[in-house]
Amino acid sequence: MNANKNAREAILSRIRQAKRHQPVILPPEPDWGMEPYKTPLNPLDQCFAHELEAVDGKCTIVSSEIKAMNAIRTMLAEQSISSLFCRDAELQSLLQHNSIETQSNPDDFNQMQAGITRCDYLIARTGSVLVSSAHPSGRQMNVFPPVHIVLAYKSQLRPFLEDAYVDMIVTYNKRLPSMITLITGPSRTADIEKTLVLGAHGPKTLWVIIVDDNTRW
Repeated sequence: MNANKNAREAILSRIRQAKRHQPVILPPEPDWGMEPYKTPLNPLDQCFAHELEAVDGKCTIVSSEIKAMNAIRTMLAEQSISSLFCRDAELQSLLQHNSIETQSNPDDFNQMQAGITRCDYLIARTGSVLVSSAHPSGRQMNVFPPVHIVLAYKSQLRPFLEDAYVDMIVTYNKRLPSMITLITGPSRTADIEKTLVLGAHGPKTLWVIIVDDNTRW
């Protein structure tokens, strides 16, 4: 018994001695002036499209508003959607000018098949759409439509999120909207049996159309 106790004490003594003589290893001092690595983003629209499609979103890049309207008209016909729900008067005018029927009656809101909005910015590096409550569409139109169409322009593309935030501060003269959020692809969840389901808490389809600014109506 005493032999086992003595052996145990000997082992513990060697461990304590080793710890006392263990060198102190400090972590390397970071270079705080160094810029973080950023993947080149050129062109921005192609980068945005690649990142959005990687998370099951859809992106169409067109050279004119007429082509954007044609793409919307084709999609509505292919999916048998009779009209778009739209709360944005400027957007309604553009759609109706191109013979695309819109709805805006609150009584029809719960029955909408698809909705269309504008946005504040597009984040190329993550394929995200930055939206805020400052737009006429409000908050609901970004989360309720089963099919959410976003009409945006190349001038709204920003390489990284921080670039968009800086421009938001300038645009709104530091009086930011009460809600600013990012949409990255369709709504998704894997809460139930770890099975990925699209459209559980929001749009099942997110489609961003990027238009050349030189063709604005």
